[in-house]
This record gives sequence, C-alpha cells and structure tokens, in this order.
Amino acid sequence: MLGKSGKVAVIGAGLVGSSCAYSMINQSICREIMMVDRTYDRAVAQALDFSHCMDFTHNRTKVYAGTYADCGSMDVIILTAGANPKPGQTRLDVLEEAESIAKDIVVPIMNSGFNGIFVVAANPVDIVTYMVWKLSGLPRERVIGTGTSIDSSRLKTLLSEVFSIDPRSVHGYALGEHGESQFVAWSHVTIGGKPILHILEQHKERFKHLDLDDIAKKTKDAGWEIFTRKGSTQFGIGNALAHITRSILNDEHKIIAVSAILEGEYGQHNVCAGVPAIIGEGGIQEIIELNLDGAEYDKFNRSCEILSGNINRLTIA
Repeated sequence: MLGKSGKVAVIGAGLVGSSCAYSMINQSICREIMMVDRTYDRAVAQALDFSHCMDFTHNRTKVYAGTYADCGSMDVIILTAGANPKPGQTRLDVLEEAESIAKDIVVPIMNSGFNGIFVVAANPVDIVTYMVWKLSGLPRERVIGTGTSIDSSRLKTLLSEVFSIDPRSVHGYALGEHGESQFVAWSHVTIGGKPILHILEQHKERFKHLDLDDIAKKTKDAGWEIFTRKGSTQFGIGNALAHITRSILNDEHKIIAVSAILEGEYGQHNVCAGVPAIIGEGGIQEIIELNLDGAEYDKFNRSCEILSGNINRLTIA
C-alpha cells in the first residue's frame, strides 16, 4: 500500500535520473513521477518515452514533465542532477560546482512549498546531502543520501561470487564516505547469518585465496571501473534510489546504508556519512550504531574527518 499521495519528482533527466524513474515504473513504486531537467524538452521527451511503457507494466504510473515551481505537492524529491568528475578526478574534486548546482535547485524547490523528503544521489553524495539539509532547512531525518547503499550492494555481489550464493544471503556494509575513504565493516559481515570472519577461520584451506583487503578495494573501485569503461554508472544507483524511495512510500522500515546527518551517532557531529539506518515514511526513522571494532572506528573517524574538512570548504557550512 502506497503511503502519502505517491508523488515523486526526479530532478535530472539524465542517465541516473532516467534509470531511477524506469526502475520505479517497473516496480510500481509510486503513482506519479514528475521529470524535471534544466533542458525542459529532455524532461518532456523522457516523460513521453516512459509513458509508452505502461501497456507492459503491472500498474500504471503517471509520468509527466514539470519545473521546480511544481514541486510543492511532491512526497519525495530525488536529486540526481550534479557535477560529474573528469578522468583523474575524485568525487570530492567537483565540490564547488556541486554546491552551485545544489543552490540553484534546492532554493526554488523550497520556495514552491515543498515539505517532503529529499533523496540525494548527486556526487559527492555525502556532502551534497549535507548541502541539501542546510539549504532546505528540513529536519535531518528528511534528507537522505544514497551514500554507501550502492557500495554495500557491490560488496554483497563480490562475496556472492566467492561463496556461490545469492547476494541477498550476504549481509554487511561499506561505511563512511561514498568515495576513497570508505571501508568495509568486516566484523559485521555475515553469510547466511554466520560471521564471515568465523567462516574464514574454520575453513582456512578452502578460502585461502580470499583476500578481504582486495574485496574491499574492488568494492571501492567498482564504480570507477564502470565509469572508465563507459563514462557513467546508472543502473545500480538507479535501483538504489528506487529501493530507498519504496521504503519511504511504503513505510517498509528497511535497513539501508545511506548518507545520514550525524548528531552524536558514532561520536560524530555536524557531518554526513554512510551508515545503516531504518527508512520509513518519515525518512530516517533511526540510525543503527554498529559496535565497530577499534580499527573500524579509526577508519570511520578518518573518513568523517575527510568529509568534515570538505564540508568546511562550503559557503553554506
């Protein structure tokens, strides 16, 4: 059962925004999708193209083009428009451009009377999520970034290939920055409920080839591998956005690793980082504080230091 009115605006009709909208249509996640883009004709064209899917889906989703001024009645706004890093850059290298874009988008949306939930995918996503929180004036629980949701999914996929199991039977998280300083909390990774560290201890010979540091690096670098080969990532992050939005509209209370504003959790304040959180109709219902081991806490603190340092570069910090 869809909560609220089931109305979602997707800001940015490019590859990520369009992949997200397509996922939501095929999963019947919402009743209406409004496509918004700086090039209005592209938003119109995408909306028309999506509308031609309806004869082949389980439920009809109304899709149309709109503007920032039309966002006041939306339940969820998905922000995908942002700055793309060039070859050799990291996500943090586009910070100034991302801040300018965020201001141009969030201010007119709030002027429309919007009072729902933002879901952010634009990079650097942790810091853009922080920007949106500051610019919107909304409570922190109603501004959510995709964070390490996609990294955690990549981790599960890599491990599923090692253990020859379904990725959904793997549980665990990449935490911290959606970027270079992220890390895998191995102390909380389980395979079918059994801690992976116990499995490796009990089956040393069988899994002697498994290098956890290599898996963590592949998790971190997966997005860049895709980016360097085809110039973008779109389907994985599009589904991550749809997954988060579904949990909001259906009040599913799924636990997802998202970019969340931390105010005391994990000992951090005034920073946004990837942590597991319960997602429901109010946004972030609760941040889950994992009992990390000493080395993991050090990695998390270091990641937050990097994020805080870049947040301090913002004019809106």
